[in-house]
Amino acid sequence: MNPNEHGKRVSSLFDNIATWYDFLNHFLSLGQDIYWRYRLVRTLRTGSTGAVLDLAAGTLDVSREILRRHPAQKVLSLDFSRAMLCSGKKKVVNQPSIFPVQADGRALPLPDACVDTVTIAFGIRNILPRTEAYGEILRVLAPGGRLCILEFGTGQARIWQGAYNFYLGKVLPRIGRFFSKNPEAYQYLADTILAFPHASDLAKELRDAGFDKIGYQALSSGIVYIHVAQKPS
Repeated sequence: MNPNEHGKRVSSLFDNIATWYDFLNHFLSLGQDIYWRYRLVRTLRTGSTGAVLDLAAGTLDVSREILRRHPAQKVLSLDFSRAMLCSGKKKVVNQPSIFPVQADGRALPLPDACVDTVTIAFGIRNILPRTEAYGEILRVLAPGGRLCILEFGTGQARIWQGAYNFYLGKVLPRIGRFFSKNPEAYQYLADTILAFPHASDLAKELRDAGFDKIGYQALSSGIVYIHVAQKPS
């Protein structure tokens, strides 16, 4: 599948589960996704642009947390799925500093060096090739700006003596199928986690793309990781 076809498939999958997305996120993670997003936003760095890009913004939970913690910032909330953004817009009707826009992470409709931080929660693994997204992120970041990624760790790692891996491969798709009536979406989720690179390999990808000061931290026994990288000054 070429990258454009992949992007259309991903957009369609998320359009189809948009109304269930928040509930299933909280249910399937036992509420840990709220804490993970909170930890992501704590890594954010503000600066002279006064703006943050929340890429793969989905239903805008990260955007809202950014504004809660940094109320003076403008938050540019971009996602490939229009339905996801529409589902989230009802949460931000009284927050005019959040700007939801449908966009492709490989071709951002933004000028150079216009934001101090880019956040992306559970979205980088959905963009192919990732190198194109990294290039665009570097372009829109101000010099010294920060990229903050929240993403699942590789499903290849054995976690909780294999219980998590069993949950990921067998239980997650069935729960998603029961609630969302879209078995493909949650099978896709499990497959992409299983195929995702180790944290050290993702760090190398970022370094090869041109970022520096790269680090990562495991949360919840390595189920998710926060990665932080910087655009060179």
